[in-house]
Amino acid sequence: LLLLVAVAAWYFLYPGLEQARTFAVGWILQTWVVNMGLMLAVAGSLHWYFYIRRGQGKKLKFDHRDMAKGNRTFAFRNQVHDNMFWSLGSGVFFWTAFQVLTLWAMANGYLPTTSFADNPIWFLAFFVLMPIWSAFHFYWIHRLLHVPFFYRHFHCLHHRNVNVGPWSGASMHPVEHLLYFSSVIIHLVAASHPVHVIYNLHYQALGAAMSHTGYEDLLIKDKRRLELGTFYHQLHHRFFECNYGNQEMPWDRWFGTFHDGSDEATRVIRERKQRMHARVS
Repeated sequence: LLLLVAVAAWYFLYPGLEQARTFAVGWILQTWVVNMGLMLAVAGSLHWYFYIRRGQGKKLKFDHRDMAKGNRTFAFRNQVHDNMFWSLGSGVFFWTAFQVLTLWAMANGYLPTTSFADNPIWFLAFFVLMPIWSAFHFYWIHRLLHVPFFYRHFHCLHHRNVNVGPWSGASMHPVEHLLYFSSVIIHLVAASHPVHVIYNLHYQALGAAMSHTGYEDLLIKDKRRLELGTFYHQLHHRFFECNYGNQEMPWDRWFGTFHDGSDEATRVIRERKQRMHARVS
């Protein structure tokens, strides 16, 4: 789904590569407007369906509580408004900034490029490899953000959302957005096409909104039609020091940070957390 959105956006919504050769307000503003519209459309429609219309009630919802209101933990004492502020303000800004810089460098020949005509096998393979690279980058950036200093000053903003919703996914401190969207560094060394860059950034930005919906799947006529959040990442928001990556890739299993939801795993993770914080106290 995200791949289809990326392809459609590149060919029908974003400015072409020839416009990106120089920094100009017109095409940069157009890029920001498209990104803002996509975030509003994806996160906004998911929030409307699940939390305003309550289209599937509590079915397949991980945490049955509603989004917080009147809570001083959040700006405006409202979890949704707080999350929208960080997602649309800082999130869309850094998403756009990385996109603009990468496409500018690509348009001026500073990055290796390819096309379907040049190398069809690599062109298609890149779409398959992108989520693998993204998961690897996310795992290590995420572990860095859980170092007590970085967690206390930056990542804690995202983790105020124990009960997550669509707007929680990209609700981050600007420093975290800077690190999170830096996955585009892969295009410095791997020959790619602008649509690969778009898919990379959509996977990060729009994928975060989908994976933090708070529901496991979208039900249509009581049948699971679209995978959204995962119990795997929900455990991370509950216990913090576990499941830094995603369940599609085995990084957590390989590096000893996996939580399977069992009481034994909870005990191990809590002991690890105590050791981490004891070293800095």
